[in-house]
Amino acid sequence: MTSTGPGGELGTRRARRRRAARGAQLPYLVALTLAVGGVAWIWQGQQDVRGGTLTVAGALFVAALARLVLPERRAGMLASRRRLIDVTALAVLATGLLVAGLVLPTPS
Repeated sequence: MTSTGPGGELGTRRARRRRAARGAQLPYLVALTLAVGGVAWIWQGQQDVRGGTLTVAGALFVAALARLVLPERRAGMLASRRRLIDVTALAVLATGLLVAGLVLPTPS
């Protein structure tokens, strides 16, 4: 007979599932932290716009790479559509920011 109490087999399965669900959000949290850091860097002043823009572009590239290599269940909130659509959208946005950060002149 299977125990269904908190210390039984069913409780152990639930605990494992909760830990796995929290771990699945780690790639999203890393990308989000980098993006927020980049925006905060941009907010510091005009001389920091290029560095912050490149940081946000890097965050989007990290998110695209994580979405590309991680299985669906481990991608967390990075997986909102099909893998190809997610990776393409993130890579296009990252490339646009990278180009903008490298090409546009720094305000003086």
